[in-house]
Amino acid sequence: MNLIDLSWWQLALAAALVVALAVATHMARLGVGRSLLVAAVRTTIQLALVGFVLEALFSVATLGWVALMATVMLALAGREVMARQKRPLKGGWSVGLGTVSMFVSAFAVTILTLTVIVGPTPWYEPQYAIPLLGMMLGNTMTGIALGLDRLTDSVWRQRAVIESRLMLGERWQQAVGDARRDAIRSGMIPIINSMAAAGVVSLPGMMTGQILSGTAPALAVKYQILIMFTITAGTGFGTLFAVIAASRRLFDQRERLRLDRLVLPRD
Repeated sequence: MNLIDLSWWQLALAAALVVALAVATHMARLGVGRSLLVAAVRTTIQLALVGFVLEALFSVATLGWVALMATVMLALAGREVMARQKRPLKGGWSVGLGTVSMFVSAFAVTILTLTVIVGPTPWYEPQYAIPLLGMMLGNTMTGIALGLDRLTDSVWRQRAVIESRLMLGERWQQAVGDARRDAIRSGMIPIINSMAAAGVVSLPGMMTGQILSGTAPALAVKYQILIMFTITAGTGFGTLFAVIAASRRLFDQRERLRLDRLVLPRD
């Protein structure tokens, strides 16, 4: 099966569809036309830069450069976790918790997958390591951000109930238990829905890309199943770690609710 190359004019035709959509939204006064165009430009620039970086990285293929790329990806993902929260923790705790949670879960699952399951030689082969880590970080980042945002928002809205439960003698784990469970479920629901719909409602992106590039569908399915399972594990463990650690941060040593540790929106 031959891979059909894409020229720039073909990509320009696809871009014209986005421009047409932006014009339509502007005429409908939806207020998203500018954001749509900016996002399209950012996508083009960011993916082009990543393409150049990956080509250089593939040609070098040393552990140091792969580790540097992975560290940059982790740092940017940690920053995105805080940016997606309405009431993040103060003092860099949101960035720190998000980064550590993704490091503990996404990195651990990725290394386990590379060394034990896939087994490329060397194990840090960038052709496998970087795409796998990227998908792992992207989904784990979403789960952690949703979980932390749900936790802090629920605690803020239920602060009177939580403080009443503390006054009745409950431990902080019990007082915040409902909010914590809801937050963990919120972080895990997207990946659970993705697994449930994979192959029935939609074809996952990695599988589609492999098939378009000429990979046999049976092999593409195997890789997609592997990716779905590992992403689910990374997202689940990362969300659990982040929400449990953040909920502890909301209480002091005397088990008092400390809402002053949250950055509250001005509205």
